[in-house]
Amino acid sequence: MMVRGSCRAQVTHAVVVIFLEFFAWGLLTTPMLTVLRETFPQHTFLMNGLVQGVKGFLSFLSAPLIGALSDIWGRKSFLLMTVFFTCAPIPFMRLSPWLYFALISVSGVFSVTFSVIFAYVADITEEDERSTAYGLVSATFAASLVTSPAIGTFLSAKYGDSLVVLVATVIAVVDIAFVFFIVPESLPNKSRLSSWGLPISWKQADPFASLRRVGKDTTVLLICVTVFLSYLPEAGQYSSFFLYLKQVIEFSLEAIAAFIAMVGILSIIAQTLLLGVLMRTIGNKNTVLLGLGFQLLQLAWYGFGSEPWMMWAAGTVAAMSSITFPAVSALVSHSASPDQQGVAQGMITGIRGLCNGLGPALYGFIFFLFNVELSELPPAEGRPSTMEQSVIPGPPFLFGACAVLFALLVAVFIPTQRHLEDGGETPKSTGTSPPHAQNGIFLTTPTSDTEDIEPLLQDSIM
Repeated sequence: MMVRGSCRAQVTHAVVVIFLEFFAWGLLTTPMLTVLRETFPQHTFLMNGLVQGVKGFLSFLSAPLIGALSDIWGRKSFLLMTVFFTCAPIPFMRLSPWLYFALISVSGVFSVTFSVIFAYVADITEEDERSTAYGLVSATFAASLVTSPAIGTFLSAKYGDSLVVLVATVIAVVDIAFVFFIVPESLPNKSRLSSWGLPISWKQADPFASLRRVGKDTTVLLICVTVFLSYLPEAGQYSSFFLYLKQVIEFSLEAIAAFIAMVGILSIIAQTLLLGVLMRTIGNKNTVLLGLGFQLLQLAWYGFGSEPWMMWAAGTVAAMSSITFPAVSALVSHSASPDQQGVAQGMITGIRGLCNGLGPALYGFIFFLFNVELSELPPAEGRPSTMEQSVIPGPPFLFGACAVLFALLVAVFIPTQRHLEDGGETPKSTGTSPPHAQNGIFLTTPTSDTEDIEPLLQDSIM
């Protein structure tokens, strides 16, 4: 199903913002590896894991606060803030590498663009078309990686890393200007405050308080555990996979660029065409289960695969697994009230931010334990190759497959029918309470004529 009518233009705005941001960072794939090796010649990937860990933990801490504030003050200002701080480190890659990595670390406070974007899309779409819109936004991430790493590699080889950084900086500035001048506010005026105050409590912004509230609702807990177990290996994979292909599987730079393009194109097809069909035919939960099944298969294939053709085959399965996150986001969105979309998506993004920190460090540590060297330095004479040193070519990927298996088992128990713990009727909203007076993250959302109704994610009393 295509997104209908007047909301299509605003969904396009969200797509453009995501595309420009990740296209800019995709260009920096090759320069990033160079700067990492030059700045941290010892334990390169462990240091990368530390930097990404700080960033991820800060995202985890800040995502609920930014989501809650965007529910009250509007999406545009916070979208501008998140895009600006996410792109701010880019020019410093060549100006000052140490400052660059420092800025990446602290930028985690505001690097939660996806949570604001998903809340933005929830504001402007009807519930029956929201999953399709989420798939389109997620597919844009894949689309940004179809050509940008290859372009970055070509420009770096021909003109040097400085030009690549300059191009990425220009694209980032264009993205910021697009948000400032073009993107309209999505939250209705009646849902926003007329003055800038602080109408939320600390408990709403405290991510650990959010986790404690999550534990009181079985459905929310199951969804969050599923997200954590499935995205932890995915985050680790992003941090090391391209270098793994080059060093262990011996892909050329051209082959890596082609691999990224193939996976990106297939992911776009999966998240735009296939996702909508699956959501309508088998429902939210079964779509999540299917995506997790594909992820399990591709990680196991990466873990045991030792030949290039195996990586190509597993890449096609990896593209199919990309439907998982937009399906989970749609499931959460269908269960949250309109004025709580920012908080709801912010909590999920916060968990993903935590995984973005833990995943790279965990993958680097497992590679180290199994003596799989991910260094660009040539092997010393007489030293056995990494394939000879390890019985399992990709042990972190096998660990990731085990984590996804647990995620699949947890997701099986996510309820698919509406239920109330108190056995009473669905509470009715009076419509008189302003958004900032509603303290919970997840509130009752009336639904009708829906075959696959998700359970209520109800507020806990604070």
